[in-house]
Amino acid sequence: MGEKYGEEILTVFSMLMDDAVDDELRKTSPVPKGKKQRRGRYKKKPRERKREMRIEDVHQLACNALTFWGLDGYVFVWTMATTGMRPAGLYSLQRLYSHPFWPASDPLNDPAERDREERHEEDLERYGPDLMPAIRVQWQHQREDGVLKPFPPKYESRRTLVIPPFLAELLELLLASHDSEYVFRSIGGGLLTNANFTYKYWRPIADGRAASKEFERTRPGQRQTVISRRPLPEIPATAYAGNRLYLVRHGAKEWTDEAGGTHAPIAVETRMGHEVAGVEGLYSNVTTAMERRIMDSPRWPCRVVETAGQSRPAGCLMYWFMKFISTKRFMPFVYYRIAVGIVIIVLVSMGALSPHAAESAG
Repeated sequence: MGEKYGEEILTVFSMLMDDAVDDELRKTSPVPKGKKQRRGRYKKKPRERKREMRIEDVHQLACNALTFWGLDGYVFVWTMATTGMRPAGLYSLQRLYSHPFWPASDPLNDPAERDREERHEEDLERYGPDLMPAIRVQWQHQREDGVLKPFPPKYESRRTLVIPPFLAELLELLLASHDSEYVFRSIGGGLLTNANFTYKYWRPIADGRAASKEFERTRPGQRQTVISRRPLPEIPATAYAGNRLYLVRHGAKEWTDEAGGTHAPIAVETRMGHEVAGVEGLYSNVTTAMERRIMDSPRWPCRVVETAGQSRPAGCLMYWFMKFISTKRFMPFVYYRIAVGIVIIVLVSMGALSPHAAESAG
């Protein structure tokens, strides 16, 4: 029983004893006097209004994250949207527990997991690059006496999350681009857990921000016009402007539920990190077939970055472009843009192309 739960029981008992004293059934209350509990009519807390998590909105979030944060941000958004992982788990996700390395790379170093050897044998038969790609939720970071330490995930919900093929490809791409111990790095390359994620990352990604502007400064005694060390273009606001990051996690269950009863409750709740009570939790088990249905769900954005109105080739083109620039130099793309610009200028000067063609087409 948790400490908070015990306090709640003591509070109710104290109120019962106070009533007994008021009704002259007892002379005094055995509960030590503390803060007087307020009574009155129960008022239900207003619930946050949720909206449908649309794939085009998540795509915009991912593109904003790509602009503001880099490839880490792009993959971070899609990982949360398709797995429902809690933010703390994503911040501290190690490459050892991520596709394509897990489960072969599992260090089996969690002393609280008594059956880890047996679990690992089953994982090797069930998951992997040639089987079902997956992520293992094993740790999250918390501070103890000011020191950052690994702790079990919330509710001790150690679990395996199968992932759709497109996310497996993105994780391979991301992990091939750096050699950090952790999957998702901060903008500076450090530990994401140490960042004020909500303020420094989520707000500009969800709310948008203006483009970086030049500013004046004096160094030393000389007036200079400079721009940010990390200049950014304008980032548009999204459907999540002003809302919490957790709504993306909630949307992952929404997408899973959209399969129309295809997925067993035990598979969905376990995936979200919840313990299922009653007969369902006692007798049911997450089978390979259940996980494969989740992995192959047609609801996942297998179109990679397709938005409403875009075709699949356009989405794939963006993906392959990111893959190219992560492993090759960016200059070929620059040369391509310059060449296209020269061709357009020549066509306009020859009268073969109207400078207002785009306006008339719109």
